[in-house]
Amino acid sequence: MASIETLRAVMEPTRRRMIEYLYLHGPCQVGTLARALDQQVGSVSHHLRMLERVGVVAKAPELATDGRTSWWRLVKSSISWSVDDFNTDPAARAEAKAAERINIEHQLAKLAAWKRASDNAGEEWRRAAFSSGLIASATAEELDALHQALVRTWRAWRDAIDADDGQAREPVFVFAHGFPSAP
Repeated sequence: MASIETLRAVMEPTRRRMIEYLYLHGPCQVGTLARALDQQVGSVSHHLRMLERVGVVAKAPELATDGRTSWWRLVKSSISWSVDDFNTDPAARAEAKAAERINIEHQLAKLAAWKRASDNAGEEWRRAAFSSGLIASATAEELDALHQALVRTWRAWRDAIDADDGQAREPVFVFAHGFPSAP
């Protein structure tokens, strides 16, 4: 379970982009991160310190070649929480609900950006992109088991293609939601 402080830190849009960049590209210098995200170096440094405070990133001084460069690495690549984790604190629960909303908006914004740009993508990417859904009857435990199976499948898929085999790869974003729903 993530703390409310962690949720506050990672749901900030620039920090979220930084986490995604570090996840995809590995440790990097502050200047590289600033250029990649079109941000000021001072702003990136501030955001990295906020993420360091909650244990999401850490300095990587062993990668520095001189005293002027600051290297950072991602420490926590996955953050899980449920609004129900914060039932005992009404203020924290409200913040967790806001974080949940921000997370869904982030996911939908990525989908909308893809849809706007998809006509300019290659046919192989348009055919590979997907939208899937299903309806079934299940218990809460069965739905949770599906979630855990999806996470295992996604991680196995990701780990299987992370090899440096010389193929050109593009970052991809996959998300799914499962919830009770009437037909």
